[in-house]
Amino acid sequence: MRTRSLGLALFAGLTLMISACSTGPSTGGLKIGLVTDVGSLDDKNFNQYSWEGAQDGASKVGGTPKAATSAVSADIAKNIQSFVDQKYDIIVTVGFLIGTDTLAAAKANPTIQFFGVDQFVADPAPANYQGLIFNEAQAGYLAGIVAATITKSNKVGAVGGRSDVPPVVNYIKGYENAVKATKAGVTVSINYVEDFNAPDKGEASAKTMIGQGVDVIFQVAGLTGAGALRAACSAKIYGIGVDVDQYLSLPDSKACIVTSAEKHLQVAVRDAIKRFKDKGKQSGNFVNDATNGGIGASPIRNLNPVPAGLEDKIKQATTDMASGKLKPIP
Repeated sequence: MRTRSLGLALFAGLTLMISACSTGPSTGGLKIGLVTDVGSLDDKNFNQYSWEGAQDGASKVGGTPKAATSAVSADIAKNIQSFVDQKYDIIVTVGFLIGTDTLAAAKANPTIQFFGVDQFVADPAPANYQGLIFNEAQAGYLAGIVAATITKSNKVGAVGGRSDVPPVVNYIKGYENAVKATKAGVTVSINYVEDFNAPDKGEASAKTMIGQGVDVIFQVAGLTGAGALRAACSAKIYGIGVDVDQYLSLPDSKACIVTSAEKHLQVAVRDAIKRFKDKGKQSGNFVNDATNGGIGASPIRNLNPVPAGLEDKIKQATTDMASGKLKPIP
């Protein structure tokens, strides 16, 4: 589980390293650099949407964005340092695995603002380093509304990557609570595979659930989860993705993905850049949630017709979570 955090990037494409070449103009206004973890810039996942957010943010504040992708993990620190050497104002790093490199760079360069996508910043936080984190329970809750509404067997499931990773657990708790609140009598099968990089294990876990009558499966397990969705499609039942719109990022499973529990990465990065422009240095952790458009559910697909009232339920739940009336984990 790399830049995807809980989701999955399968696309090869732009493999631009800053040591070789970079993307975006380099003059005018705030200089905003974005460093990906290993993976392409057009991955339809964390890298791509964070980069789009950097571009949006730059447009809003009159800045110029540049992206650096890393072919291997060893490139990450070098790419960060290259932006430091070029005296960039803001450096955005993508994915929780870059947190250690980002923290070190922030401590060494206090005049530069660092934003870490999906990175929790522990106390004491440097004054120039802010983690952009997400309320996964809220996004999971929206997925649970969908699952409870579309199940015919009254049995739904969730495949988690690891039970000791709080975002994974929060996604699934929100999902489970929404299922129970939306439709009485629906049972929720949950299995933590304890591995993010084992598609075969995810597929086997999902097949076990399917054999028990589960007809909707939510994956929160990275590459392992891709296997779970593959099993769902093979069995012609419904799948729900995670982090980004996996109907787009997992084309092999698009035939059965009905929605995804989303982290709105583009919004999170854009707004972080605006906060820096308006208020100066940002520190600690900023929670992206229903109050600021930081989470949501992907468009409903593969349901014909869409069950009456389903989209209204999602909108109302989002509104109620934003107001504090609804707590996905009481």
